[in-house]
Amino acid sequence: MTSEEIGELAFYMYESYGFPFDDTIDELTNYGWQFDKRIVREVADAKFKKHQEISRAGAEKKFGGHGLILQTGELKAADEKELEKVTRLHTATHLLHQALRTVLGDHVQQMGSDITAERLRFDFKHPQKMTDEEKRKVEDMVNEEIEKELPVTIKEMPYEEATKSEALAFFKGKYGDVVKVYAIGSFSKELCGGPHVHNTRGMGKFKILKEESSSAGVRRIKADLV
Repeated sequence: MTSEEIGELAFYMYESYGFPFDDTIDELTNYGWQFDKRIVREVADAKFKKHQEISRAGAEKKFGGHGLILQTGELKAADEKELEKVTRLHTATHLLHQALRTVLGDHVQQMGSDITAERLRFDFKHPQKMTDEEKRKVEDMVNEEIEKELPVTIKEMPYEEATKSEALAFFKGKYGDVVKVYAIGSFSKELCGGPHVHNTRGMGKFKILKEESSSAGVRRIKADLV
């Protein structure tokens, strides 16, 4: 592959799975690929900029010129109502992540997510299809935590201190020297940029809509709060 093609791949991995640019580069380097990192980043940045422009244009067309009030790599909202919904769904992904690790094992880790007002999509490492019983256990666990009306707290701390506190962190290249750690009661603790609810009270009932393969060794859950 050329450096240009690797730049396109790096963008695809970020846009589709939320996989950080630096992690893609590190993985390819570990496998012995040789390329010009400057060219790779230029191509990836150019495609990301074009993607933002297309997304903005589509949103303006769909929402009468108002566009999106929130658009990150994983969160999208067109207005205050949608922002409230994606905020609840974003908090639910943290509960889902921990529930999956509790039910399936500590090998589970987030590989990417995409959240809109219609649903959350969560990709995670797991070698096989989940059973109906496993899905039921995960659903029940998430809903049990929501019903406890847990406070959601945030602390800023150095990255090294955060990882020593047992906060989940799998995208090392994504974080700076100082990070935000979100804790949902004593159930979930994870590095994240937000936004999140202040309390799980009133989040709604968590429901898994679909569980399917995303790629080799990666499963995908689509879920909603109803």
